[in-house]
Amino acid sequence: MTFHSLFAAALAFILPASLAAQTPEAPPEEPTFETVSVVLETTMGDITIALETERAPITAGNFLRYVDERRFDGTVFYRAMSLDWGEQPNGLIQGGTQNDPDRILDPIPHEPTTVTGLTHARGAISMAMGEPGSANGDFSIMLQDQPGMDANPEATDSVWQNGYATFGTVVDGMEVVKAIHTAPIDPSKGQGWMVGQMLAEPVVIVKARRVAEQE
Repeated sequence: MTFHSLFAAALAFILPASLAAQTPEAPPEEPTFETVSVVLETTMGDITIALETERAPITAGNFLRYVDERRFDGTVFYRAMSLDWGEQPNGLIQGGTQNDPDRILDPIPHEPTTVTGLTHARGAISMAMGEPGSANGDFSIMLQDQPGMDANPEATDSVWQNGYATFGTVVDGMEVVKAIHTAPIDPSKGQGWMVGQMLAEPVVIVKARRVAEQE
């Protein structure tokens, strides 16, 4: 065997091992968590939400109970809060049972974002509340990232210290969320700081169902 053939044979042996050694390791896979999808059928279109039943089991479970017991059927999106900073449109929409005694269930324990690991990112759904532990059947959907609604352990006020409880995200229908948010406002509706945030014609949630029940 000539020198050149020996050299070629050596390269054939060495190069694959060398190339393998240079191949970067695959990045670790992102963890996946169990979710349950729900469709809110509204008079402006459908909004599909993936509920974080593993990471926020109390809050997501509460929402599912309202869905399964048909407590959201016929309720409305009634509020559109606008923020003039960041990417537009910005703010949130709010809907739900509005403390209707025939619809609401008992308040649920609070699940702060420091426990669930979730954040108020664009499309996040979060429970409305007065104080931590008072949420029942009203909820909000974020138009853009709202990190100020996450728990802040350094805050002195109990609401901001605990933040709001987000428990899922919109996976389809953000265009419907935006349409609701840009619907006309009645400047005389609402009380206190909510004046100027109430929809002139609330958007009806015709029904809310688990995705499997929609098929």
